[in-house]
Amino acid sequence: MIEWRRTALGAWHGTRNGPTVTYGLIALCVLLFALSPVSGLHPGYGTGDRLLAAQGAYFERWGVIPAELTSGRPHALLTPLTALFVHGSWLHLLGNMLFLYVFGAMAEERMGPAEFALFYLGCGCLALLGYAAAHADSTQTLVGASGAISGVLGAFLYLFPRSRVTSLFPFLFFLPLRFPAWIVLIFWFVLQWLAARSAGAGPGVAYLAHVVGFAIGFVYAWGRYRGGVKVKPPAAATEGESQP
Repeated sequence: MIEWRRTALGAWHGTRNGPTVTYGLIALCVLLFALSPVSGLHPGYGTGDRLLAAQGAYFERWGVIPAELTSGRPHALLTPLTALFVHGSWLHLLGNMLFLYVFGAMAEERMGPAEFALFYLGCGCLALLGYAAAHADSTQTLVGASGAISGVLGAFLYLFPRSRVTSLFPFLFFLPLRFPAWIVLIFWFVLQWLAARSAGAGPGVAYLAHVVGFAIGFVYAWGRYRGGVKVKPPAAATEGESQP
């Protein structure tokens, strides 16, 4: 399957303590999810209708509701940040954390911990705000780190375009195939863009946030590092799936 350790070890050599921000973000997201009513692990939230009500209140409190961003309330203005640490299910959480683990380590090595942390949070907030601006009247709640992680993918495309990425494609019977990162990530971006064009503001995946985050991440990396020396990718292949 997916050899995660090889990517982490490749990034480890360039930093003194390893990709600490990447690991810290993963740990924080997992911890907050485990403590939330969505995980189903906390008996204090009850079961049945009581649990559903707690989950709904949790999303409304910490997620982004586009129609409320223009209200000027301080709490609403903070939700683009808090929503990055809220996930809608175990599958949502694990999919996002897998991509952050695989691609975040090398991006953090290149940027440094402080810059990577600000970059991650900035991409995530701007991705959610971009979606909210396009659907300003929507009352659907946006949650998840996908916009921030899409920014990491965009930066990775510029910084490590020749890294080898092993991807699992459903339409090819999940065969593990290795391609240069630029092929996989551009393919992924096109899929998100096409999905965003056909998606509305209703329940589902906020593909537009993925598109915005990816574009911001790529443009940032291009503007920040275009005059510097490109980092040669480690000999070990970067491994990841095809969809965050």
